[in-house]
Amino acid sequence: MASRLHALCFDANDPLHLARFWAGVLGWEMVAEHPDGFALLPGDDTGFRIEFFPTEEPKTVPNQMHFDLTSKTLGEQRETVTRALRLGARRIDVGQGPDAEHVVLADPEGNEFCVIEPGNAFLADCGFIGAVSSDGSRDAGYFWSAALGWPLVWDQGEETAIRSPHGGPKITWGGPPLPPKTGKYRLHVDLVPDGDQQAEVDRLLALGATHADIGQGEVDWVVLADPDGHEFCVLTLR
Repeated sequence: MASRLHALCFDANDPLHLARFWAGVLGWEMVAEHPDGFALLPGDDTGFRIEFFPTEEPKTVPNQMHFDLTSKTLGEQRETVTRALRLGARRIDVGQGPDAEHVVLADPEGNEFCVIEPGNAFLADCGFIGAVSSDGSRDAGYFWSAALGWPLVWDQGEETAIRSPHGGPKITWGGPPLPPKTGKYRLHVDLVPDGDQQAEVDRLLALGATHADIGQGEVDWVVLADPDGHEFCVLTLR
């Protein structure tokens, strides 16, 4: 048994505005999921949705995960940056230095993302969203490989990466040092089990996950944390 990666979810102060921004950047269709939440449906082989849910908490620290967007040419890289800036992004400095070929931006709520230069061999054939780049340990990479049934495509030093056998983005973990965790992460993933929810929760716990309480109360999904303490949700079978 394995789980399917259903969605990458953003906590957003203005879910509608943030969903419209990312729909414009990615060219994905936006749909309303419920009165306060919105989802983007992938227009390519990305394989997962992006969802936006309301929070009153402000963003105060860098995110644990961010998108790496790919470019086939320098002109395409400039077009992506220009489009994002026009939609409300801004340039930010995360220590990339003046000689960096990739461009670091933040969306209207400060969520970091990178527009990668053309010719990046590691992200070749990964699509426009080339990677979900994560702060995380080697243990986290191994955990998620087993959780999703995705093979490791990189495992050197403390850095790991996995990718679905069906293609799409890679998920990467950069290794230590890991920044200290301060509260709930602003981005998390939702998983859908292939079968019984409780059986899948038990399997994930055996792989190294732990139960997590983010104030969810009585809900029909289960909140867990991976070996690095990053929260994720196991939904019911849909």
